[in-house]
Amino acid sequence: MSFPKEFIWGAASAAYQIEGAVDEDGRGISVWDVFSHTPGKTYEGHTGDVACDSYHRFDEDLNALVTLGVKHYRFGISWTRIFPDGRTLNERGFDYYDRVVNSLLQHGITPWITLFHWDTPQALEDEGGWLNRETAELLAQFSGVVAEHFRGRVTNYYTLNEPQCFIGLGYDIGMHAPGKHLDGEKLFLCWHNAMLAHGLMTQAVRAADPAAKIGLASCGLICVPESDSTADLEAAREATFSIGKFAPMPLFSQNAFLDPALTGHYPDHPFFSSIAVSEDDLAVIHQPLDFIGLNFYNAQIIRAGESGPEIVPFHRGYPRTAMRWPITPSMMYYGTKFIFERYGLPIYITENGLSCNDKLFLDGRVHDPDRIDFLNRYLLELKRASESGVDLRGYFHWSLIDNFEWSNGYEERFGLFYVDYNTLERLPKDSAIWYRSVVESNGEVL
Repeated sequence: MSFPKEFIWGAASAAYQIEGAVDEDGRGISVWDVFSHTPGKTYEGHTGDVACDSYHRFDEDLNALVTLGVKHYRFGISWTRIFPDGRTLNERGFDYYDRVVNSLLQHGITPWITLFHWDTPQALEDEGGWLNRETAELLAQFSGVVAEHFRGRVTNYYTLNEPQCFIGLGYDIGMHAPGKHLDGEKLFLCWHNAMLAHGLMTQAVRAADPAAKIGLASCGLICVPESDSTADLEAAREATFSIGKFAPMPLFSQNAFLDPALTGHYPDHPFFSSIAVSEDDLAVIHQPLDFIGLNFYNAQIIRAGESGPEIVPFHRGYPRTAMRWPITPSMMYYGTKFIFERYGLPIYITENGLSCNDKLFLDGRVHDPDRIDFLNRYLLELKRASESGVDLRGYFHWSLIDNFEWSNGYEERFGLFYVDYNTLERLPKDSAIWYRSVVESNGEVL
């Protein structure tokens, strides 16, 4: 037993994190342009103005994909390139993405498009952003136009990437764009409009291209058992879907997104009942989907206690990434298992990886044994999940190249390819060569 023969291997990126060229060919200003130019909001004031300059250097990114041997690439479409103000179509905005999609297809690489990866047009934010239902409607309009444009060339779409982050971190904690601090009814209204956007986007894409395959990309709390005991296993499952009890806030539970999208109901928690929601809205949110995308990085360890699940603190010296995230490989097994059992849809890992303190060594290469060890451990657990019967369809490494890591700027490096931010040269890390062997063997080398 191993990964299925049809299992796909890929790499991922996001528009604002790699493209640069923020004022070219009619592109409009996004919330991240404004946020990153606001003093004190990003590491050392870093912005995505240039990023990796993929807008002009996609051929180098394409070479990176070819070097990896992957046949699938997940990337984002910038909303403000196509609709600079969120409303007005800019046909020139498609020129770059036409080059990307056509180049991928010419090299036998399947494009997977993320329709929204956090870059709301600032013009819409100035009118209230996600507090307004119209933002959801306009994002759906954009999604339909994109699907119509690429019909026959692109089949696979993700609607929203991590609403837990662009609402939770953007409108609650304020550490991401647009940097607001809302709570109660206003915060839930933002969440509800994001959920509506997912449903409306799904409808718009299906109307534009009935052959399209559509999913979503979720993140949030995953819990793993301290031991293999039945009691700890059940405690971890319960904790994973316990709204607000083990996650830092209600929004960061997986089912905050997956329940309304896949069951048509919000979780039973006061936050999700702070305003009345109509059955018509729930029906819009609950659209048939083809797959679930999961962005998996780290988990919480749980044990069964006398009064229910208990958090197991990470011990002193627990292994962590450069971002200080705990390393918890078993989440790939338990997390996919819990979510597949609950929702029953095929699963893709849409993001997984880590930031390392990567640098050029004296020999001119980038040696990243930490990343290889991390990925080997996580992929072994993913293989275990596949062998246990979880319907796993594919894995996209985050990320293809080092890039602008949101409020962390260029301080964190997640890529399989090192980017020299002075020259913008891409160099394969040792992990890129290792990952190629995983792709070529369909995981047999793990």
